[in-house]
Amino acid sequence: MRKWTAALAAAAMAVLLCPPARAVGTHAASAVLMDAASGRVLYEHDAHRPRLIASTTKLLTALVAVEQGGSLDQVVTIKGEWLGSEGSSIYLKAGEEITLKGLLYGLLLQSGNDAAASIACHVAGSEERFAVLMNRRAKELGMKDSSFANASGLDDDYHYSSAYDMALLARACLANETVAEICATRSVTIGTRTFVNHNKLLHRYEGCVGMKTGFTEKAGRTLVSAAERDGQTLICVTLNDGDDWNDHCKLLDYGFAAYPRQVLCRQGEVLGSVAVEGSLIPTMPVVTQGELGYPLKEGEKPVMEVELVRGASAPLVPGVQLGEARWRLGGEVIAEMPLVSQSGAGLDVREPLTFWEKVRALLGGNVE
Repeated sequence: MRKWTAALAAAAMAVLLCPPARAVGTHAASAVLMDAASGRVLYEHDAHRPRLIASTTKLLTALVAVEQGGSLDQVVTIKGEWLGSEGSSIYLKAGEEITLKGLLYGLLLQSGNDAAASIACHVAGSEERFAVLMNRRAKELGMKDSSFANASGLDDDYHYSSAYDMALLARACLANETVAEICATRSVTIGTRTFVNHNKLLHRYEGCVGMKTGFTEKAGRTLVSAAERDGQTLICVTLNDGDDWNDHCKLLDYGFAAYPRQVLCRQGEVLGSVAVEGSLIPTMPVVTQGELGYPLKEGEKPVMEVELVRGASAPLVPGVQLGEARWRLGGEVIAEMPLVSQSGAGLDVREPLTFWEKVRALLGGNVE
C-alpha cells in the first residue's frame, strides 16, 4: 500500500513539475489558431459562434476597398455627410482632400471610424451599399457565420462574425499585397497626420506581420494577428478576450512549436513517368510543379498518392499537366500538387519503315 501511495505521489509531483508541454488555452470567449497557407486549424475554442467583432471588421472594409475602389492614389474629397461616426477617429474635415491610400492607413493603423465611413461612401455611394459589397465578399470567402451592417464595426444586431470566419478573412488579407503591407506598417505620416498602429504585437512578438485590433463595451477586446517564422505564417483570432496580447503570444508560440511546417515535396521532384506516343522519347518524366508544405504535429505521417494520365501524344512542351499528387492524413486529402512534364518531346519526323525494314530490324538486320 505504501508503495502505491509513493508511486501516486511521485506521479502527481511529476505532473505538477512537468505540465503537458503543448497544452494551450486562452481567456477568450472564442478563439482560432490557423495555418495561413493550408487553412489547417491548429487550435479552436467555440470557433463558429457568431459574436460582435468591433473594429476587426475593418479588415474586410480594407479588402473590399482595395479590390473594388480603383487606384489607391486617387484623391477623395471628404463630404460632411460622411462624418459624425462615434468612436475612434482620424478627425477628417468636410472638404478635405486625401488619397484613398491615406484613408486606408487611417483605417487600419489608427482605426478611424470616420475613415471607414468615408471609404465606404466613396467606393459604393453609401455605407449601406458598401455593406452589401462586404457581405458578398464574405460569402465568397466562405464566411458562413457572418453578417456585416457597417464599415467600422460598431455594434449592430446584424453585424457579427465568428473566430473561424475572421481567420478566413485574415487569410485573404494576407494574400492581398496592399492590405498585408498596410497591416504590417508600424507608423506612417500622411500629409500632416501621423498614424501609429494600435497592434502592440508588432513590437512585442517576433515575426508579427500585423492585422487588426478592436474594442467596444459589448464586444470586449477583439484581435486578429498574424506572424511568420521559418517560412510558416500563422493566424490567431480571439473574440472577447481580456488578455488578448498574452494569449496571442502563447497561441502563436504553441502553433510554431507543435505544428511546424513540413515539406511534402519540392519543385521538380520526379514522381513517375508517362508514355509518349509519336516521339523519339518513349517516356516523359513527370515532376512536381512547385514546393508544398503542411503543418504537422509529431507523429503525423501523410500518405502520398500519385495519379497519372495513361499516355500523352507528341509534340509535348515542358510544364504540361500529366497528373496530380495528393497527400492524405487520416483518410482526408490535406494537400494536392499538379504533376507536369519535365521537358519537351518533339514529333518523330522520320519516314515510316517499310514492311521489310521492320522485319530486318526485328531480326537484327540480317534479312537481304
